Amino acid sequence: MSRSRFGLSLLLVAGLLPWPVARALQPAAAEPAAPAEQEAPLSVPPLPSDANPEELLAFVEGLLPPKQRPKSREEMFAYLKGVSQLAIEAADKVLAQVKEDDALFAKAAKLKLESLSALGRLGEEKAAAEMAAFAAKLAESPIKPLAMEAKRMLIVADAQQMFQTGKFDGAAALVTKTAALLEADPDDLQTAGLAMQLAGALEQIPGGGDVAVTAIKTFGPLFAKSGNERIKQLAAGFEGKLRLLELPGKPMEIKGALLDGSPFDQATFAGKVVLVDFWATWCGPCVAEIPNMIEQYEKYHDQGFEVVGISLDEDKAEVEKFVADNKIPWPILFAGKGWQDPTAQFYGISGIPQLVLIGRDGNVITLDVRGEKLGEKLGELFKETAGTNAGKDAG
Repeated sequence: MSRSRFGLSLLLVAGLLPWPVARALQPAAAEPAAPAEQEAPLSVPPLPSDANPEELLAFVEGLLPPKQRPKSREEMFAYLKGVSQLAIEAADKVLAQVKEDDALFAKAAKLKLESLSALGRLGEEKAAAEMAAFAAKLAESPIKPLAMEAKRMLIVADAQQMFQTGKFDGAAALVTKTAALLEADPDDLQTAGLAMQLAGALEQIPGGGDVAVTAIKTFGPLFAKSGNERIKQLAAGFEGKLRLLELPGKPMEIKGALLDGSPFDQATFAGKVVLVDFWATWCGPCVAEIPNMIEQYEKYHDQGFEVVGISLDEDKAEVEKFVADNKIPWPILFAGKGWQDPTAQFYGISGIPQLVLIGRDGNVITLDVRGEKLGEKLGELFKETAGTNAGKDAG
């Protein structure tokens, strides 16, 4: 069974892939269903009673992507939950009929692992416990790919538990376990992908910059030693990400052209507090940040607060229209290269919005200023300034 469709769908539920991937799991609009079928809710058919092991696996694989577009996120999750339960049933039947050295055994075992993990992520505590027990057993398998898959799923389960409980003291141990898998097989693309996902997730931990840096410094050299060219390319991306995470306390270099084609001169912002915003018009969270940024800009601009946006759009006209419609007052850098924007590449930007706050001395203060944190931090900075100026006036 190919993991490209079924496995990715379940990884979506397991929290390893962002929700926009769901659009890739949906059927193309070019093949609309009949009106009556469009109104019917997604449903999971029963397993065929007379199918052999190979047919059972093929039947389950055929359930994803769904044959009709789900009407809502909730309906998609309900469907994936039903498919996961059916997949476990199919996997158990196959495992009972084939020997461990049969290729179908490994496929069925991976199917069961992925499905149990998905159910666990959906709140099925019993499924999560079953997955951990099943994975621990498979981790001792003499079949290396199967054992590696089981070990990866154990790491995924631990990571999910960590983020669900908000207890991150085990983050360093997860980095160590993942590094051990990479060392065991530096060319394994799935393990490299897991390492990338883990490093990215660790960045989101409140105050987790240090452990994220540790992860990147640990995984990066292992990627570089791989004989797999795709994994070696990941090492290059890690260099930029490390450059970003280590910015606090250091200057940030910004180069590029503005929307009108003129070069951006960072020197014009010398001595000011500057917010750098990596964003795009198609990014919902980015757009959601802008009203707050405008509010803070209007409040503190006269005191020395500036903003510079770095657009990861490819359509210049779209950016110009958005800037005009939303009356954005700050300069926007635009290269028209999307994620390949030179500055975004240099700093390893892999998710947006990414905000960077630079102090008057030209050194980065923090990377964590989304939402209310921006106003709080600016309040602190300009309160300090007001206090200093008041002291000078009194003198």
